[in-house]
Amino acid sequence: MRKSRLGDILLRKKAISKEQLEEAIKNMKLNGETLITALVQMNLFTEDALVKFISQTFGRPAIELLPIEINKDLTCITVDMMRKHQVIPIKRKGSNITLAIADPYDISSLDELSFISGAQVEVVIVRESELMSKLDDLSGSGQGLEDVMAEMGATDVELVDTEEAQANDEFLATASEEAPVVKLVNLILLDAIKRGASDIHIEPYEKILRVRYRIDGVLQEIMRPPMSMRDAIVSRLKIQSRLDITERRLPQDGRMKIRLSKAKTVDFRVSILPTLFGEKVVMRLLDQSNLQTDLTKLGYEEKDLALFKHAVNLPYGMVLVTGPTGSGKTVSLYSAVSEVNQPGINICTAEDPVEFNFMGINQVNVNPAIGMDFPAALKSFLRQDPDVILIGEIRDYDTAAIGIKAALTGHLVLATLHTNDAPSTMTRMINMGIESFLVGSAVNLVTAQRLGRRICSECAEPIKLDSYALLDAGLKKEDLDTFTPMKGKGCSTCNGTGYKGRVGIYQVMPVSNNIRDAVYAGNNSDEINEIAIAEGVKTLRMSALNKVKEGVLTLEECLRTTVGD
Repeated sequence: MRKSRLGDILLRKKAISKEQLEEAIKNMKLNGETLITALVQMNLFTEDALVKFISQTFGRPAIELLPIEINKDLTCITVDMMRKHQVIPIKRKGSNITLAIADPYDISSLDELSFISGAQVEVVIVRESELMSKLDDLSGSGQGLEDVMAEMGATDVELVDTEEAQANDEFLATASEEAPVVKLVNLILLDAIKRGASDIHIEPYEKILRVRYRIDGVLQEIMRPPMSMRDAIVSRLKIQSRLDITERRLPQDGRMKIRLSKAKTVDFRVSILPTLFGEKVVMRLLDQSNLQTDLTKLGYEEKDLALFKHAVNLPYGMVLVTGPTGSGKTVSLYSAVSEVNQPGINICTAEDPVEFNFMGINQVNVNPAIGMDFPAALKSFLRQDPDVILIGEIRDYDTAAIGIKAALTGHLVLATLHTNDAPSTMTRMINMGIESFLVGSAVNLVTAQRLGRRICSECAEPIKLDSYALLDAGLKKEDLDTFTPMKGKGCSTCNGTGYKGRVGIYQVMPVSNNIRDAVYAGNNSDEINEIAIAEGVKTLRMSALNKVKEGVLTLEECLRTTVGD
């Protein structure tokens, strides 16, 4: 983590309070970002205001970096060094070198760069966002995926698709280190990060090799590398993930990390699957700086947010988050534990695997292969004097039974499981073998959720929708004239899709006395659902339609992510 005097200077100049600085430093460490980013995200300063402040206090001019053409061959400072110290050389004259920098208070870094370059360092102050954008461009050597693909001829890392070539592991290891392969793999990873992708799919078919990114929940084809590079690309990723390049018959799982700067790293969870025409690679991007753990920004309606916060701040009981894979359950749980993460509270989590690490939370990786499954972890937790227990997923009776026991003996238990909606979660627990009176007594609240693509704010425009389509989706007739449907036209910000980012769609069901009585009586999920709706609980479709009214979702996204009531 970059050590900077910027915070001390802001405090001395009374630009921020001590409490605000402590909160910014906490966010900085939690999210692996710089102090400047943390201050801007907390809305304490605009980026321009910080540039002006730093320029005045450090006594160096501020400039616009984007219009400047960067020559990375200007000095012997490598791109990796530029990223490490977050600087870009923009001019060299005689024995002087001018560096663009966002935070110039790390004097030891400037001294090191002066030594490496053999020049006297002068600095100019720039916006951090512009600096990082230029560094991203330099990391790709000024090339995009299309440029690299155009450079790659048929002779680049040519692999003959025969059993002999497939078995030549020494050749594959050498080929995976060739410049074209290394350059292509690095660009794929960096491009996915820049586009905000959550997953990368590298898929071999009979005659093509396809690369797709999952952006805002939807897969988009990005490129088709030469088929001749298939095995070299996979081998390169295996080497980076510390996997066995000689094993091509069995699935493998690994992990790798890319350091983009001193303050920012991105983890990749790598899964290799043997298919008919070669090994398919899926990489999940785990960028902690993009992790949103502020409950107020996840998309909860005001009433639902108050109910959820109340439940996670209770001293005991169970809170269940349910939904399909990729619906944001993990983020909701992390947001919940962040809400209660205090020095006086002991929080233990069992996850498969741990995706993000948090200060102050004891996180355990579940590994069934060595007997460290969810029940084993939970039994150990109960001997660790916990206040809050997080269960990554309830999959079986043993896990559910220990979680229920913990919730009934004075612990707050947060857990996920897979069901279609909140009411069916209660019957799902009973179907696992848990007694109905235990389920009704332990569970305080259930929230079901989905993720929908948010309309791009830059190109959103009103549209006319057929009233029958709205009525068929579940909108009430009296609401037809009270709002204007919106849709993204498509722009450079959203890559022409009309969508940018995602928003949560939630059904929050507190377990009231009436619902408990229904669970005790063994009522089915439809009957529990009727009671919940009568008590004011919105279904997922109702929640999605509310976001259509607010101009956040399109009707298409509402219909894609939820089912009719």
